[in-house]
Amino acid sequence: MSSSSLRILLVGNGGREHALAWKLSQSPLIDQIYVAPGNGGTAKGLKNVQNVPIDGGDFSSLVKFAVEKEVNLVVPGPEQPLVDGIEKHFRKVGIPCFGPSEAAARMEGSKTFSKDFMKKHNIPTAEFENFTSFEKAKAYVASVGHDVVIKASGLAAGKGVLLPTTKEEAYEALKEIMEDRAFGDAGNEVVVEELLEGDELSILAFSDGYTVVDLPPAQDHKRALDGDQGPNTGGMGTYAPAPIATPAVIEEIRNTIIKPTIAGMRKDGFPFVGLLFTGIMLTAKGPKVLEYNVRFGDPETQSVLLLLSKDTDLAEVFLASVEHRLDAITLKTTSQFAATVVVSAGGYPGKYNKGDKIEIDPIETDDTVIFHAGTAINAAGDLVSSGGRVIAASAVADTLEEAVKKAYVGVDKIHLKDKHYRRDIAYRALGEASKKQAIEFTYADAGVSIDNGNSFVERIKPRVKATARVGADAELGGFGGLFDLKAAGYRDALIVAATDGIGTKVKIAQQTGINDTVGIDLVAMNVNDLVVQGAEPLMFLDYYACSKLDLDVAADFVTGVAEGCLRSGSALIGGETAEMPGIYHDGEYDAGGTAIGAVERGQTLPKLDALAEGDVLLGLASDGVHSNGFSLVRKIVSHVGLSYDDTAPWDGTTTVGKSLLTPTRIYVKSLLPVIKQDLILGLAHITGGGLVENTPRMLPDHLGAKIDASAWPVLPVFKWLGKTGNIPKHEVLKTLNLGIGMVVAVRPENVAKVTQLLTDNGEAVYRIGELVNAVAGEPRTKVINEDSLY
Repeated sequence: MSSSSLRILLVGNGGREHALAWKLSQSPLIDQIYVAPGNGGTAKGLKNVQNVPIDGGDFSSLVKFAVEKEVNLVVPGPEQPLVDGIEKHFRKVGIPCFGPSEAAARMEGSKTFSKDFMKKHNIPTAEFENFTSFEKAKAYVASVGHDVVIKASGLAAGKGVLLPTTKEEAYEALKEIMEDRAFGDAGNEVVVEELLEGDELSILAFSDGYTVVDLPPAQDHKRALDGDQGPNTGGMGTYAPAPIATPAVIEEIRNTIIKPTIAGMRKDGFPFVGLLFTGIMLTAKGPKVLEYNVRFGDPETQSVLLLLSKDTDLAEVFLASVEHRLDAITLKTTSQFAATVVVSAGGYPGKYNKGDKIEIDPIETDDTVIFHAGTAINAAGDLVSSGGRVIAASAVADTLEEAVKKAYVGVDKIHLKDKHYRRDIAYRALGEASKKQAIEFTYADAGVSIDNGNSFVERIKPRVKATARVGADAELGGFGGLFDLKAAGYRDALIVAATDGIGTKVKIAQQTGINDTVGIDLVAMNVNDLVVQGAEPLMFLDYYACSKLDLDVAADFVTGVAEGCLRSGSALIGGETAEMPGIYHDGEYDAGGTAIGAVERGQTLPKLDALAEGDVLLGLASDGVHSNGFSLVRKIVSHVGLSYDDTAPWDGTTTVGKSLLTPTRIYVKSLLPVIKQDLILGLAHITGGGLVENTPRMLPDHLGAKIDASAWPVLPVFKWLGKTGNIPKHEVLKTLNLGIGMVVAVRPENVAKVTQLLTDNGEAVYRIGELVNAVAGEPRTKVINEDSLY
């Protein structure tokens, strides 16, 4: 293609389309850009850009115009034309389209389709179910223990996502979508999915169906009012790159989400060509997909295009994408930051006025740009408002703080009656920066007391010293610890390590003021994970983080850690105590731990080659809920209005809080003697995932487990939780331990001996099932007699 020979038809009339026209107009390849129908910003002021009075949904007129004007590339902006199949109309006349096919556009056009796609291709996303029946959807909402998001499956102009905070609000949301038809046919089917918690990211990525190239990660502000308050909007501002998207996070997103998505679409027969916009939540369990969009975002586009280097030609990127040679293009971005502040009409997203005159003062720098969205030129030639999100100021600078400042200077240049805009764009990222600046004073000024920390170390030394064992050599307050394996009797040892936390059970400890038992939990979760590998726990390190160090609370917690170490035979050789004001609220703390153990070479568990069909599964009784499933437990307790000081409905001898804080049972000292007699084939610690997901973790691929739920007494606390929370049996089996904290696999001929040894060592032992041959496509764990659970 010769220079200045490219004619582009850009379909749309929003801020995204103005930003695209602005960037494309800088390309030396461009001869003419037509925008259909365009807005006040694309009407004048841009080189080689012309509005065309054709609606974006009038495909026949658009095709006729494109043929007449010898257009050789079409760029659809909004989602609706793409979902309606605009690409095939131009393909029929030989004009390539930078945008996906109708089949590929289903990734945005149908949320049920995209969620099923994610499930098929193992792309991380929220737990979900799709429904066409209001009653079935309502029943599902009633059955789950987590907060939900209700989504109309079809396109709803960005408004079909509802965030109920109670069951009743969720039922009303379903009614609004499915029965009241608030979003029309978009609500014929709904997605009910788990509400994910974390920080959101927007990843915009070019694709030619094979290669994928992502732009700097952006963060959007959807709520209308400062502090993320008020109703949802199409977007009140963005900034990029978002500091929370570290290189490691971006690489994980590429490898687990973006690349698998593009590859999966190609494998399923609808390769993606165009711009894939992926909304992502950075959860505690890693990045998960919120939703896909199949086009540039608005107002994300206004920010990320400012970050393209001057020698990156957007038109060339578009051409390389439609010609399936994106790997031949080097897309360069700057190391700067960009921010966009949207100015809306007063009253948006509710009722607002149109036709108000807009005046814009001259902007003397090229690092701030005004992008039009809901604007038009009236009959008198005046620039007027024509939509809710009217116009935006975008700026680029070497720091995010400076980019935001420049964007707000741009906002001041815009004069519109009753204009509304948020004054806190990028407040999350800037807030983190301000926290770091506080350390320029003193640690005490920042809320951190070195002296308090030293006092804490001295206070806990006696408790730590009590955990000493042969081989351990550590001085608390030093830089680390040593362990002499030979002194402990090992000849050819393998080192085994495990690390874990307590989870949200710590919330109950903080609310009740009982902080020692969760210290035991921390040790238990780690050492139990060592013993299932056949290893003896040797030493333990803890990490305690809080807003402000409370010596009494911290000392109680470490007392529990020391007790856990004594119960497991571990030496507490050290750890870390971190005061982090601003990260945690007053009175809050969290903790993690690492256990290190050893096992002689050749004696590790499980013995995968020895496990066989017919081997017996023994269950060792748990002491209670242990340390998993507490987000669900706390939800149920809250839902019924119980206080942690109330008498436990399942145990009249204690309170709700004390019962739930019963520490995780430590199985080390009862299991190790049996392991050393070579009587155990495998062990499964029942933690997150429950019986159904943890038991197969010790098995070779060809084996599964058959478990009889009537074979042991389910503890009263589990019966109460199951009934009160109306938890489906299949859900509770993969969430709570139900009274079995450890599963032991043994040969049939060794059952009696192993049972006797474990019973003598203080365990309650039940024969709960057997190993069976796994069946392809079926769950690895089959549970019978589920009705006996509660």
